[in-house]
Amino acid sequence: MANRYLYLARHGEAIDEGELSPIGREQAELLGRRLAEHPITAVHHSPLPRAAATAEIVAAHLPGAAVRSGEVYGDYVPAAPPREELPPRHAAFLDGFTETELASGPPLAAEAIARHAGPAAAETHELIVTPNYLIAWFVRHALGAPDARWMGLNQGNCALTAILYRPEAPPSLLFFNDMSHLPPDLRWTGFPAALRA
Repeated sequence: MANRYLYLARHGEAIDEGELSPIGREQAELLGRRLAEHPITAVHHSPLPRAAATAEIVAAHLPGAAVRSGEVYGDYVPAAPPREELPPRHAAFLDGFTETELASGPPLAAEAIARHAGPAAAETHELIVTPNYLIAWFVRHALGAPDARWMGLNQGNCALTAILYRPEAPPSLLFFNDMSHLPPDLRWTGFPAALRA
């Protein structure tokens, strides 16, 4: 078994949760330039237009990287713990989803973890471009935190997170929500204005 370097990026800023905005396209271009120095061989992405467009822009900087879309990288709630175990704010957040939506996410999240959260047969560098929740789920998993802890772990648009999975060692969170490749005016989109640094 060998090391797996898993890079996770939220899609670029979008217009009404649809196509990328001009800012989102610029963010994706800068993310691609940053990742060009890494030997990434696969880019996995959500089928949502904003994630697909971000992946396409980034992949243009990664010659030879396979680009794959899949529902497992989509926009879903990865876990919905019992409301009585949650702070009121998180319980209220989950109330905004139907029971069908809450039930459909956990199997997809489990599949994503099974595919990517562990050492590989040979050293692997791969990128997942996705909405916010799945990144938080991978971080929670890497840290061994309770299922509910994915809530409140938020990333900016085209921010980068990296996790290293090594044989016979626990996962290492290398960095989280890193926006150093973005100029200050392109950082913190995807957060409410009151929370932007």
